[in-house]
Amino acid sequence: MAAAGSKGAAGAVRNTRPRNRRTQIVAAASELFHARGYPRVGMSDIAEAVGVGPSALYRHFASKQRLLTEVVLEELRPFGEILGRVGTDDLDALVAELATAALDHRRLGVLWQREARHLPAAEREKLKGELRAVAGGLADLARVRRPGLAEEDARFRGWCLFSALTSPSYHQVELPRAEFEGLLRNMVAVVTDQQPMALASRRTAEPATSPLLARRASRRAVLLSAATRLFADNGFTAVTTDDIGAAAGIAGPSVYSHFASKQELLGAVIARGCAWLEIELERTLTATGDAEEALRELLHSYITFAYDHGRFIDILVTEVGHLPDAERHRARQTQHDYVAEWVALLCRVRPDLDRVPARVLVQAALTAANDMARTGTVRDPDAVARVGSALMFRTDAYRAFTYG
Repeated sequence: MAAAGSKGAAGAVRNTRPRNRRTQIVAAASELFHARGYPRVGMSDIAEAVGVGPSALYRHFASKQRLLTEVVLEELRPFGEILGRVGTDDLDALVAELATAALDHRRLGVLWQREARHLPAAEREKLKGELRAVAGGLADLARVRRPGLAEEDARFRGWCLFSALTSPSYHQVELPRAEFEGLLRNMVAVVTDQQPMALASRRTAEPATSPLLARRASRRAVLLSAATRLFADNGFTAVTTDDIGAAAGIAGPSVYSHFASKQELLGAVIARGCAWLEIELERTLTATGDAEEALRELLHSYITFAYDHGRFIDILVTEVGHLPDAERHRARQTQHDYVAEWVALLCRVRPDLDRVPARVLVQAALTAANDMARTGTVRDPDAVARVGSALMFRTDAYRAFTYG
C-alpha cells in the first residue's frame, strides 16, 4: 500500500478529499472498463488509479455495477444536453458540438454495447431510456434538416446518426482534432441529407430454435449453435457448460468430449463466424474486378449476415475479451485484416481519400450495420446499406459542410 500522501496511478494524492473525487472515480473507471473490460477490473484497481483506498469508492458508489451505470450515463449526458437545444440553436453549431462530444466521449460505444450487459435488468432499462432520448433528439435533428420526414424514417436516421457518432469507439485511428471533428460533422450531414426512405421490415430476427438445427447429426455443431445462442443472450461469464449441454440436449460433462473448456467453445464460435466473413470476402474479390461493385457487394453481404446471425455479431462485439491472450489477438487481427480490405477498396474507389479517413468511414458503415442488426427497431437491410454506402462514398473528408 502506498504511504500516506503518496500518489496513485492517476496522480491523485491519498488522504485528501478534493471536491471532484466522484468525478475522478468515474473518469478512472471509464478508462479502465474501456481498456480492460468490466469483468477484468476490480474496485481496488479503480481505487489505485484514483489514489484512494477501496473503502473510499464505496462512499460514492454502492457497487461496481452502480459505478458502471454512472460511467455510461456520464459519457452519454453531453449528447442529451446538446440535443435538447435542437430547433432553438444554430444547426451548424449544434452539429459541431455533437462532433466535439463524440471525440471527448469516445468510449461511449464500447462501454454501452460491450459492458452494459453486465448490469441488472433495471439498470440496463434506465440506460436504454437515456439512449432512446438521445436517439430521439438526433431524429429531431434529422427532421429540422429535412422537414416532413416520416416518423419511422426520422427515428431510423436518429439511430444511424448515433452509430456514426459513436463509431470512433471501435478503433484507435487518430486524426488532427479539427479534421476528425469535420469528418464527423460531414457524416452527420450525409445521413440527414438522404432522400426520404420507405422502410420495410424485410427480415426478422434469427429464430431462437430450429427443429432441423436441433437434429443435426454432428453433436459438435449442435453445441456450437447452443453456445452461440447462450453466450449472445446471457454473456460468457453467466453461462455454464451445464447450460450449454442442456440446450444441446446432452449432459453438461459430455461437452468436454468435444471441447476442452468453455473458452475453447467460445473460440470455436468466433472462429466459425470469422471464417464465413473471410470466405465471403474471397468470393466477392474473385467475382468482380471493380472496386466499387465489390465494396457494395461486401456491404450488402455483411448486413445480410449481421441480420441473419445477429448473435454472432453480439459475441464478436462483447465476448472476444474472454478468449485467452493468443486467441484474442488472433480474432482481433482477423477483424483488423477484414476491415483493411474494405479500406483498400474504398481508397481505390475514392483516390481523394487517405487511408486514415477511409478507415473512419468504413468503421462508421460497419457500426451502423452492427447496431441496426443487434438493436435496431427498423429491420430493413436495404435502408442500412443505403446509409452505409452514403457514409463511405459521399462523405467529404476535407471540405467542411454547413447547413446554411
